[in-house]
Amino acid sequence: MKVLVTGGSGFIGSHVVDKLRDKGVQVRVFDMVMPTFRKDIEFYHGSLLDLEALRMALSGIDAVYHLAAVADVKDVYNAPHYSEQINVRGTINVLEAVRLGNKQRVIYGSTTWVYSDAPVDSVDEETALKAPSHFYSATKVASEYYLQSYGKLYDIPWTILRYGIPYGPRARDGAVVPIFVGKALRGEALTVAGDGSQFRKFVYVEDLAEGNALALMPAAKNRIYNLDGKERVTIKQIAETVGKIVGNVKIESVPGRPGDFGGKEVSSARAKAELGWEPRISFEEGVRRYVAWYKERRATSEAQWAAVDQALKAPATAKA
Repeated sequence: MKVLVTGGSGFIGSHVVDKLRDKGVQVRVFDMVMPTFRKDIEFYHGSLLDLEALRMALSGIDAVYHLAAVADVKDVYNAPHYSEQINVRGTINVLEAVRLGNKQRVIYGSTTWVYSDAPVDSVDEETALKAPSHFYSATKVASEYYLQSYGKLYDIPWTILRYGIPYGPRARDGAVVPIFVGKALRGEALTVAGDGSQFRKFVYVEDLAEGNALALMPAAKNRIYNLDGKERVTIKQIAETVGKIVGNVKIESVPGRPGDFGGKEVSSARAKAELGWEPRISFEEGVRRYVAWYKERRATSEAQWAAVDQALKAPATAKA
């Protein structure tokens, strides 16, 4: 089997590629950024806004993981028009390329933020979605509806995966765990939005990647799955966990963000029952792994720059 992964050079996408390759699946990445984490994958450079490039990338492909998106809610808040282009028009371009091709199954990376305005505290895949307060959630809900519409109208199979808050190695620097770890290692105070009581059930990225790989199973066709963590972790607890692992740091409160998702109890029971998936890495263990990776990356970067410095300081070889 061979799959296409849009956004396969990114945080979640790169781990999904790793997991698929571990399971013997061939992978082609479609991205604007060259993948640097491994060499045994095909790479097509292209934009989600280029329909013809997507159509070419689908040649010889059996299924599509559509993971490329503007994923930072702050970036979406600051650039809603651009975010709509990538997150929504990008999705319809993927679906249209599939419709004009071989109608491969599309596995879509959505988010538990789609539940943010549901009038209940506990949600599952059958919970009715409400008009989102945050534009990020709106782009994800729109894309989910596009998948289901294309499925009904054009018989294109789909799977929707609603991710909890992912964390772990390769995370973008703007995510909460990387921000806190970076500040803690620099000796800076950790800032908590509001009273810090907002909670998430963080999911370690390798656990999340396993759920994505399992979504290739026939049972996942035309199904929606929540892939969330087990532990309720408040923003304040994140800061305290980072402080415990890195060392004592000061924690300060700042005003909350507009439209922030306060947290829901999201059930992943369907994924466990139908796919055999459940998260295995505890939050504290995941943070420890991330801190170790962060330090290793920083040490490697410093060593590389030191080598450059030595090379530049070395006397030039005399020319004959």
